Amino acid sequence: MLKHKPVLLEEVLSFLINEAPGIYLDCTFGGGGHARAILEGNGENRLVAIDTDPEAAERAKTFGEEFGKRFTFYGINFGEIDKIEENDFDGILFDLGVSSFQLDDVERGFSFRNDAAADMRMDTRKGMPAAEFLEKATYDELVKAVRDYGEEKKWKRVVDAIIQARGTGALERTQSLSELVSDVVGNMPFGRKRIHPATKTFQGIRMAVNKELEMIENALPVAFKKLKLGGKLAVISFHSLEDRIIKRFFKTMAGMPEHGKDSRFQDERTRYAKLVTRKPVTAGEAEIAENPRSRSAKLRILKKEVDV
Repeated sequence: MLKHKPVLLEEVLSFLINEAPGIYLDCTFGGGGHARAILEGNGENRLVAIDTDPEAAERAKTFGEEFGKRFTFYGINFGEIDKIEENDFDGILFDLGVSSFQLDDVERGFSFRNDAAADMRMDTRKGMPAAEFLEKATYDELVKAVRDYGEEKKWKRVVDAIIQARGTGALERTQSLSELVSDVVGNMPFGRKRIHPATKTFQGIRMAVNKELEMIENALPVAFKKLKLGGKLAVISFHSLEDRIIKRFFKTMAGMPEHGKDSRFQDERTRYAKLVTRKPVTAGEAEIAENPRSRSAKLRILKKEVDV
């Protein structure tokens, strides 16, 4: 029985999973919610899971004990899926963004709601913590994080404030970093509600620290190659920049124009797949009420028809 319900679970299962036994790849194991549902949905299903988070690796151990040879785990990030031995998957799933386990763990430094070291790394064993990134990044790198990834309209004020705060210790902790951003951004309207003024900046910093967009761009073509003919690629995104990369890749594979300015002739395109979902699948009101984090989730599905 599931201990927690992951985002768009029923939709993922209905689109991705076949009635016949199959082999599946979960590229973002996290808390194992989707993985468990896939394994329990058919007693003969096999699942390969990957996750770079050391804590996810610990959770995966219980899956190995419970499901035996039907479950395999790799402690790598999804940008390295070319390293796994298995191929010819019936379905591959990416659930992008930060897991509930990471957000709820104060010490990971993803959230501004509690004070902790400003870390934000998916894998705490390697890479540069957010605090170090903020101290060392060039002006252009900060602009990319805050303006491009975070989509913060007052990005220049934020970037200037970060640079001025270097060496003061204000960038080391989530609370002081949040206060620094809030002071220059102020309260930001968000529809009928208001979001915390540091939300967008924290999101952009996290994406920069973990190189999230680059990993998505690298991983999608490799994942598509690892599908068997008729296999499906399912991706859940939570950010417009993520969704744009996914949408364009899916359209390219389906032999369609990537975007409005793509004016190539049809005979210049090659169709390798078809879009199972023309528009992204989103959470219903009941799921959003139960799990507000699902509000921004978008699920897209692609079915492989031709080998690349």
